[in-house]
Amino acid sequence: MAVLIDPPTWPAHGTVFSHLVSTASLEELHAFAAAAGIPRRAFDEDHYDVPARRYRDLVVQGAQEVTGADLVRSLIASGLRVPARRRAPKLRAALMSRWEVLMPGVPGLGGELLDRWSEAHREYHTPTHLLGVLEGLDLLLEPTDEPLRRVVILAAWFHDAVYEGIAGQDERASASLAVQHLEGSMPDAVVRDVERLVLLTAAHDPAPGDRAGHLLCDADLAVLAGTPEAYTRYAAAIRGEYRHLPQDAFTAGRRAVLQRLLTLEPLYRTAIAQAEWTGPARRNLAQELASL
Repeated sequence: MAVLIDPPTWPAHGTVFSHLVSTASLEELHAFAAAAGIPRRAFDEDHYDVPARRYRDLVVQGAQEVTGADLVRSLIASGLRVPARRRAPKLRAALMSRWEVLMPGVPGLGGELLDRWSEAHREYHTPTHLLGVLEGLDLLLEPTDEPLRRVVILAAWFHDAVYEGIAGQDERASASLAVQHLEGSMPDAVVRDVERLVLLTAAHDPAPGDRAGHLLCDADLAVLAGTPEAYTRYAAAIRGEYRHLPQDAFTAGRRAVLQRLLTLEPLYRTAIAQAEWTGPARRNLAQELASL
């Protein structure tokens, strides 16, 4: 476990900047930065940008000096590195392109939803998660699902549009937001199905035969089956969203969530997810539970 800093060589705003990263967790990085008086606005996805004048002081406070190349390699190895394609500017453009296909000529609503997904207090329920759900649906949707495609993808866009970290209440508020924006612009049956699907993401317990519910819930839980590195980023982001909780309280709550997920049978409902995601997801969940 270490906080690393590279030499100040990155020019911006009339000075040069260093990068400050953790090899263990974003929680460790944020704690170090806060203790050093670095404002949260200096955080950029997986690192803090710090001006040259702070470099020596941060080393004195415990940041380890490494080269820029070694810092990047260590960050990648830690699993906390955010790939370039998932960084904010490219990610927003990619998501807006998807929105235009889904809802042509209504860019304002897509932009409003992305603004919500990009709120500063979020660390996991962000545009990165939205893209992950949409990419999960890309894999799970089959030709026979064409009649369901639009309603399921719309539900994905709305399912965490409201997020304050209050289970159940967030889903209800997100479902209400969907009704508010979609009512009158599409058939009532579609609006009600989007509402229903968003509410399902509170418990991820769709009824047998609810193909649309199976698709959305499986895609929402696709993150559990990520590579060990991706799962590490996910777990760190979840802790970040609950940074207001003391460690003991968070650990107890997180342990309960992991145990519930591990007892779900099946964890995934669609055939593709069952075949490709169940094994990795259960391994990741069990390893995180053992680490708590």
